[in-house]
Amino acid sequence: MTLTATRPALRPETADRGRVHTARVTGLLYLGLAVTGLVGFFLIRNQLFVADDPAATLANLADHQWLARLGVAMELGVVLTQALVALWFYRLFRSVDAFAAGSIAAFGLVNAAAILTSAAFLGAALDVSTDASLAAGGDTAATVQLLYVVSGHLWLVGGLFFGLWLIPMGWLARRSGWMPAALGWVLMVGGVGYVVSTFAAYLLPDAGSALDLLTLPATVGELWMVGYLVTRGVRRTALPPVVG
Repeated sequence: MTLTATRPALRPETADRGRVHTARVTGLLYLGLAVTGLVGFFLIRNQLFVADDPAATLANLADHQWLARLGVAMELGVVLTQALVALWFYRLFRSVDAFAAGSIAAFGLVNAAAILTSAAFLGAALDVSTDASLAAGGDTAATVQLLYVVSGHLWLVGGLFFGLWLIPMGWLARRSGWMPAALGWVLMVGGVGYVVSTFAAYLLPDAGSALDLLTLPATVGELWMVGYLVTRGVRRTALPPVVG
């Protein structure tokens, strides 16, 4: 007779507590992603980069080197938190659907790679601003401006994968029954909007504020998801799973 050791099954309440803990860690990492992105891209970049004036951008970097360095650090923070939250979303949802959970992780990691490249361009711009010998063709201002423009385009094209990661996230939020079904729908609509806005930014460059309307559901869904994960984690008693 062969004796085999079996691991005792977790009690339902123990499994629920573990899932809530995982969800809250996921929410805190997602909050970190939101904060670093807001500070780095929307606040610091807007203080340094002047779209139509390369000389002003160069002057800003020269006069506020500490702010430029903080901007690079914030972008690295985006990379770090996005990579970790992508993995934690997989950990949270893998028991619901491993393929969809893996899709969140994969799309999130690709977007993190795009922002990592952006951070490298910002670091290069800072080096050029302090060492004119690194400038292409000897034009320091034009080189710095070009590096910032490329960084901005990396954020823009990375939005394709940022939108893609919201779609399986929303589907799993709805499918699992652990979160409000409406949250799942908002995330999926927001993800589609993000993908469409990425293409529209190049195909319809004069669309202006209309592009912001496409990404509005994503913003609402993300804030809702972060708040739900941090405050509640997941429903301790899930609703019946949604089929399809």
